[in-house]
Amino acid sequence: MFNSKFGSTPKFYVRAPGRVNIIGEHIDYCGYSVLPMAVEQDMLIAVEPVKTQTLQLANTNPLYPDFSTNANNIQIDKTKPLWHNYFLCGFKGIQEHFGLSNLTGMNCLVDGNIPPSSGLSSSSALVCCAGLVTLTVLGMNLSKVELAEICAKSERYIGTEGGGMDQSISFLAEEGTAKLIEFSPLRATDVKLPSGAVFVIANSCVEMNKAATSHFNVRVMECRLAAKLLAKYRGLQWDKVLRLEEVQATLGVSLQEMLRITEHALHPEPYSPEEVCSCLGISLQELRTQILSPNTQDVLVFKLYQRAKHVYSEAARVLQFKKICEEAPDNTVQLLGELMNQSHASCRDLYECSCPELDQLVDICRKFGAQGSRLTGAGWGGCTVSIVPADKLTSFLAHVHEAYYQRSGRNGTFEKQSLFATKPGGGALVFLEA
Repeated sequence: MFNSKFGSTPKFYVRAPGRVNIIGEHIDYCGYSVLPMAVEQDMLIAVEPVKTQTLQLANTNPLYPDFSTNANNIQIDKTKPLWHNYFLCGFKGIQEHFGLSNLTGMNCLVDGNIPPSSGLSSSSALVCCAGLVTLTVLGMNLSKVELAEICAKSERYIGTEGGGMDQSISFLAEEGTAKLIEFSPLRATDVKLPSGAVFVIANSCVEMNKAATSHFNVRVMECRLAAKLLAKYRGLQWDKVLRLEEVQATLGVSLQEMLRITEHALHPEPYSPEEVCSCLGISLQELRTQILSPNTQDVLVFKLYQRAKHVYSEAARVLQFKKICEEAPDNTVQLLGELMNQSHASCRDLYECSCPELDQLVDICRKFGAQGSRLTGAGWGGCTVSIVPADKLTSFLAHVHEAYYQRSGRNGTFEKQSLFATKPGGGALVFLEA
């Protein structure tokens, strides 16, 4: 297909995997550790550097139209999260990191088997893949950590205020192990998952494109405002604070203590922009222009108490999950399952990032043998991840297929990609032979 598109052959290939976040939802951008693993599904790009300055992009999927532009005049339209814009994010991130202005072009054919808008990070995998492609064409070197940090930053060109988990696991993943990813500074630690259980991904078949909706960025801003109000309550320099983790670190207290402080400092009723302003002693104009992102300036209610409670409790669950994996008691699978169930309840009730289909799918998974099941990825659609005892896997897959996909008429959308057991895969890499 490369030959029919470009009339030539590729010189090298790059792959970057998607990921499933086992636990730790919506907390990376608050500064907290998360626990993902790479999946075997990935983005693959075939590349041929060219002497002109034209960047030509094609996709094996006919739904995604061809695109070409000048490599030295990259424009990313935040209003439309089109597929090629994710490639341009990775390209521009590397270009700006090295301060380069006179780049040669390339022909790229993109292929991928990560279901789009499913919460398995197809978009971040494309950003990472494009970053590694660009680095390789330039003949430059960067560490995996540097690449992850550049790609996390550059994905924001498309308007998503993400936290860096997706890009980090795409580069730092290793076969056979999940990773605890910590931020500031970025580092990854192996987490050995229990051998008697399998993690199963099930797609709700409800698509959610996080750059196309404001849900995601509203949550980022609610966490930012909660951090500022908590900091002010405790007499800290609130105007410098952006993340909930910074409040905990500055106070030097435990996550349990942060939950207690949240109970005292914030109220469960939603905050209006005016109330936020009076709490912080600022004008509406200052709130909109100095604190909120451009696409959240018209939001009328902020649920600060609920969002902070989710983040601090979820951050504690991640650490607990890692500790159980390390200590490996006899009831490991049951304990991990309970943490995953608590995580889903918190995402549903406090963070409000679930949807009826995800809740139904989680219930079905638990009913047919999952010890724990939760939404994974941003939510509002996409996938669930379940921990299933290995000896129940076959019957679990058959029952979930029948109860969720066949009965509800979703069988038309059901593919092998909708329900599958997964094991931790390796990270992004460059290779010369297809």
